Amino acid sequence: MLVLNTYFKHLLLLVVLVGCSTTKKTVVASQKMQQMVIEISKKAKDYNTNFSIIPQNGLELLYQNIERSNGLDTSYVNAIDGVGVEALHYHKTIVKDNYRQLLLSKLPKEKIVLSSEYVGKDADLLKAKQLNLNKGYIPFIRTQNNLYYKDIPETINTVKDIKKLSDVKNYLYLINPEAYNTKQAYLQALSTTNYDLLLIDLFYNDVPLTQSDVAYLKVKKDGTQRKVIAYMNIGAVENYRYYWKKEWTKKQPSWFKKQYEGYEDEYWVAFWNPEWKQIIYQAKNSYLSKILERNFDGVYLDNVEAYYTLYHN
Repeated sequence: MLVLNTYFKHLLLLVVLVGCSTTKKTVVASQKMQQMVIEISKKAKDYNTNFSIIPQNGLELLYQNIERSNGLDTSYVNAIDGVGVEALHYHKTIVKDNYRQLLLSKLPKEKIVLSSEYVGKDADLLKAKQLNLNKGYIPFIRTQNNLYYKDIPETINTVKDIKKLSDVKNYLYLINPEAYNTKQAYLQALSTTNYDLLLIDLFYNDVPLTQSDVAYLKVKKDGTQRKVIAYMNIGAVENYRYYWKKEWTKKQPSWFKKQYEGYEDEYWVAFWNPEWKQIIYQAKNSYLSKILERNFDGVYLDNVEAYYTLYHN
């Protein structure tokens, strides 16, 4: 019995040590992600002072050492213009996510919150929208047919020019243009909406949109101006992007860390790796540079929660 108790004590100690090690790695990785976002922001705002930086999810990054009790990380918060968040109130059915709502409660009022909900029943559309409006968040509500952000729901027209991010009252989140057989059809579908903000991919059919394409999309159907923001994945590599190298298919670099569950064409990466940083924002022809050169109004940074997913299932 004594031997058994000693074994379990050692096992418990091992579990604690592994847990502490994982926690430390997560905190260190979170600091690297904060720094990455700050560096992206600096490069972008040096190019265009009005350029908006909006990271999606990873709300713990708002705080020092990803701990709410430590207070806001002002360097990170000052570098961003808002946050995006998915499934805050709904993921098919209603969810109670008090933790993330608590994290959002300290976000300065001038920072916008773009909230994307996924409802399983059309009857929940209005309720999901109202739950967000009550908090001052800007909602985009998806139904079951729009899990992968490919449809254009109807919206109420605000009938005014959107001169700054705080003017935005609604937005379209469409990063999968597969429903459109040609770029012209895709651009026309977007242009004939009255959304205050379009959140779209830089590419159509693997070819980047042009500066004139983006300028065309900045005009709403009613003739007023809107904002157009580009999606960019900074926490996971995507094998269909222009930067993908053929040799990666046969042998993945060491900074590819693990498969992105549910997305067979994506891999979580050690995002602090120099090669990845060059691809995303440091090189002259980086992903961010392509977005800036086309006069997008901002960038939407996806998978910033990579700091956590690298060390947790």
